Amino acid sequence: MGKQSSIVFSPMDIGSQGTHASQPRNDAGWRDARALIDGFDGRLNIAFEAVDRHVLAGHGAQTAIRFLKKNGGHEDMTYEDLQTQTSRFADVLTRNGLSPGDSVFGLMGRVPELYVCALGALKAGLVFTPLFSAFGPEPIRTRMEIGSARVLVTTAAIYKRKIAAWRHELESLKLVLILGDSAPEGCVALKDAMAPASTSFETVRMDPESPALIHFTSGTTGKPKGAVHVHNAVIYHAFSGRRALDLTPGTKYWCTADPGWVTGTSYGIISPLVNRVTMIVDEAEFDLDRWYGTLEREKIEVWYSAPTAIRMMMREGAEAAAPYDFSALRFLGSVGEPLNPEAVVWSEKVFGLPFHDNWWQTETGGIMIANQPGMTVKPGSMGKPLPGIEAGIVERSGDGLREVPRGDIGELALRPGWPSMMRTYLHEQARYDKCFRDGWYLSGDLAFCDEDGYFWFVGRADDLIKTSGHLIGPFEVESALIEHQAVAEAGVIGVPDETAGEIVKAYVTLNPGCEPTETLEQDIRGHARKKLGPAVAPREILFRNTLPKTRSGKIMRRLLKARELGLPEGDISTLETDET
Repeated sequence: MGKQSSIVFSPMDIGSQGTHASQPRNDAGWRDARALIDGFDGRLNIAFEAVDRHVLAGHGAQTAIRFLKKNGGHEDMTYEDLQTQTSRFADVLTRNGLSPGDSVFGLMGRVPELYVCALGALKAGLVFTPLFSAFGPEPIRTRMEIGSARVLVTTAAIYKRKIAAWRHELESLKLVLILGDSAPEGCVALKDAMAPASTSFETVRMDPESPALIHFTSGTTGKPKGAVHVHNAVIYHAFSGRRALDLTPGTKYWCTADPGWVTGTSYGIISPLVNRVTMIVDEAEFDLDRWYGTLEREKIEVWYSAPTAIRMMMREGAEAAAPYDFSALRFLGSVGEPLNPEAVVWSEKVFGLPFHDNWWQTETGGIMIANQPGMTVKPGSMGKPLPGIEAGIVERSGDGLREVPRGDIGELALRPGWPSMMRTYLHEQARYDKCFRDGWYLSGDLAFCDEDGYFWFVGRADDLIKTSGHLIGPFEVESALIEHQAVAEAGVIGVPDETAGEIVKAYVTLNPGCEPTETLEQDIRGHARKKLGPAVAPREILFRNTLPKTRSGKIMRRLLKARELGLPEGDISTLETDET
């Protein structure tokens, strides 16, 4: 395919072949990123930076978003169209008595109205919260209660099925807008509300520290946490999109994440639009031929997807991709959970480019560590901190923290201060304060840093397995398991053992055409022992039709462990329907 890339293998997983990375482009850090936005003399508004300023600069005719319809065809929205529609929506909100700081929730699929509502709410100075449209009634209600929702924008079908029964019990909710030109009793049809609205709404100039977005993230126990992000985050969205994803004006960009999750908002709405790209948004769910056809037909240049989708593509083999032309691609990014090394190698063969993994969290609001354009990719590594981000590996020592030597496992920590860092957990300041200690933000993720400065994910702190004195990260074991030709996905936990303390237990799903047998189980265990050694390899492997995952694709190891040990399952509001 004529593309040049450089990948080296993990010294832990495959043998010491690591080399020093070439220097990525542009050494400026996020502190210099203010040059990428305009602002209002010390005031900010994310919507102005994402839309209005491009129109003022003469780029209104550029396609901002191409929406691919579920049943075929597409609808284009230029930056000028987006400015007009977001102004109308902002006017609808203010005409209904909403004021800056009020909370707007969006609950719908990847349709044009979602993007208009998100940016229109921000334009009016309101706080926007995206919800995943497949949530059931209880997760929706819980989040709207925590967020004191004043406005909900959704579809008639979702409203009738999931909200109508309890809508009037939520005292904060004053306005329900329904997509289309008709609405159930007590609701307002969005099309009718938008028709007379002003197209010249003046964007509200916000203090940079004013709340703009609330993203909910699930904990292992208790209610979901609402991470609050401010308008100042747009500085980091602009910078990290350029630096970590190579988003430049005019780039044809496809982020497959749903805006119901933080990735689909930060890098599926804000960062690309601030950087004046042309976004592709597909209303439909994953379909292999549709995705490959989209890459070819739309001439996608930068593609940001998830490990779950990548593994699904791997299951179908390189031959499924062979008929398609991917020559427009110049950069592939992965997000959502750590990307297994073999997926990086596979993408190099199929697309002529490796997927570049990166690491961040709902709480960080933006990409912190990445295999950046111009860097040598080490498959399995999440890369290096972006310029201006200081990361370290720490462990608790007495009453404080200490950084551990290179190569040692500890908790991944960041020096606070970047613009997109969450400002609090909504109504839970004490829970927020526990994330910070001795000048570090503690991520709760275990990792190590190698001699070249690359960071490697090991697992969540509560996922770590200790067996016969060995500390084992489940990700390392899962990566080895899916190298076996029969294994599609794997989830690994530790279970109590009187002799070893814990033993490693694996749950695997198989590729099409593979049948679960005792012989296959022994073969997979033998493969793992050869790759990892007997101390690390699973002692037991169970076959499953599916593994429990969040709706964003992360395997829920804690749920596997809770079910194995009969423990409380905690918050499972983000769980996909699974079968065992």
